Amino acid sequence: QVQLVESGGGLVQPGGSLRLSCAASGFTFDYYAIGWFRQAPGKEREGVSCIRSSDGSTYYADSVKGRFTISRDNAKNTVYLQMNSLKPEDTAVYYCAADLMIYGDFLDPYEYDYWGQGTQVTVSS
Repeated sequence: QVQLVESGGGLVQPGGSLRLSCAASGFTFDYYAIGWFRQAPGKEREGVSCIRSSDGSTYYADSVKGRFTISRDNAKNTVYLQMNSLKPEDTAVYYCAADLMIYGDFLDPYEYDYWGQGTQVTVSS
């Protein structure tokens, strides 16, 4: 069955860095768009970044542009999110998600069918 497993979260000081990983199994990874989303307490889930399957195009929320970088390694069925210059407002549970066909906004969580369980990222001094 489809499985997405996030790892790499933790506690980091403001200005620090983390690299999240999303390991996928149970589907043809190369064909799927993979997105990263986050949800802070009391807030809606929001799109952070996405990488397409076809040409590797990437998308970023304005709040993370220039600080976060998404990449994928199809040989390892893994997508990474490198997060630099972290801010307290980046604190959230981070989820990865996958979908075969995105018809609208690549950062819209409703476009994605498959989800991981999430990993906590806390940015605090």
